[in-house]
Amino acid sequence: MATEFASKAAQVDQSYDYPKNIGFALCALTSLFFMWGFITCLNDILIPYLKGTFQLSYTQAMLVQFCFFGAYFIVSIPAGNLVSKIGFQKGIVFGLFIAALGCVMFVPAAIIGLYEVFLLALFVLACGITILQVSANPYVSALGKPETAPSRLTLTQAFNSLGTTIAPFFGAYLLFSSGQDTVSSGAEAVQVPYLLLAAALGVLAIVFSALKLPKLVESKDESSTSTRPLTDHPHLILGAIGIFLYVGAEVSIGSFLVSFLHQPSIAGLNEAQAAKLIAYYWGGAMIGRFIGAAVMQKVSGGKVLAFNGVVSMGLIIFAVNQTGALAMWAMLAVGLFNSIMFPTIFSLAISGLGKDAGRGSGLLCLAIVGGAIIPILQGVLADNIGLNGSFFLPATCYIFITYFGLWGCHKKSVKETAQ
Repeated sequence: MATEFASKAAQVDQSYDYPKNIGFALCALTSLFFMWGFITCLNDILIPYLKGTFQLSYTQAMLVQFCFFGAYFIVSIPAGNLVSKIGFQKGIVFGLFIAALGCVMFVPAAIIGLYEVFLLALFVLACGITILQVSANPYVSALGKPETAPSRLTLTQAFNSLGTTIAPFFGAYLLFSSGQDTVSSGAEAVQVPYLLLAAALGVLAIVFSALKLPKLVESKDESSTSTRPLTDHPHLILGAIGIFLYVGAEVSIGSFLVSFLHQPSIAGLNEAQAAKLIAYYWGGAMIGRFIGAAVMQKVSGGKVLAFNGVVSMGLIIFAVNQTGALAMWAMLAVGLFNSIMFPTIFSLAISGLGKDAGRGSGLLCLAIVGGAIIPILQGVLADNIGLNGSFFLPATCYIFITYFGLWGCHKKSVKETAQ
């Protein structure tokens, strides 16, 4: 998912001897990408479960994503400051423990039986994931030769997508396997999956506290910084809007998929069956990354982005105006075309920024808050005009993404075009 780029610049301490078990260190780091992809996607299963348990409206159910992705916006900058003080490796350990604490909080939330306590647990969990991402991303580049860093990043991103693909099966099995109605069964079913996640995160925290990793230090070269306003880069500002809308659309569609597939006119699936099919949505994103990487060797990223934006919008419009299997597979196929959008928008937005690249990256990471806002707005629409009609909102997001790919990414500042 989306925060695959570090917002803080770092370099390897050349005086440090690389560990001999560098392969194990890379595997351990890759597991982090898998875990936060897994946890993020699990929200798509948690939403319909809590909606049924607490008899929530669509708007109320979308508070799950609001609390989760809102944490990125609130915690990103403080997390960066914290990591600057305690170091990247300690930041990873701290982030893992905070995330584990958030998972453990699901137990008292289920016992108390209050939706608000679940939202608090999700916020704490997301805070840990945010700290983890700010800390972990630079290590992937540091574990090995600089010229092979892109291949390592591609590998870790693939495992992030693998986590989002597997999570629906895990969530469907543990949350909906009893076959009981969620209203009558209560919220107890969430305890086991989130305790398992807490245990996994705790083990990873212990591993990373003992693991020897390359020391990373922030660059202190004053020539690498700039005080130029970021608004001097129109394509960066447009790219931030693009990230906001893309993450919002992707998360919103995933959040409503179970409800969409549950409709008798679409597939009439029960919650467990529908939850498992979400794997096709996120699995398509994983496959699309590899296809997109190959295509963009010959076709410009902007054109590929625009093409995918048009197709995604077309698939949504087609899905909500059809019934049965055609509507179901059309909506699931949107994931395939979402695949390249985040990294492509990101790279086009920071292109040519020079010394402003670091600050530009930070702005783009803050734009991930779209994952908190767009689902809430779609929830309001679903409550007022119906579920199918609410998909009008994510469909319109792709209009701007198409514009950015064709024209917005080329809008450089006057100073840049004069050079």
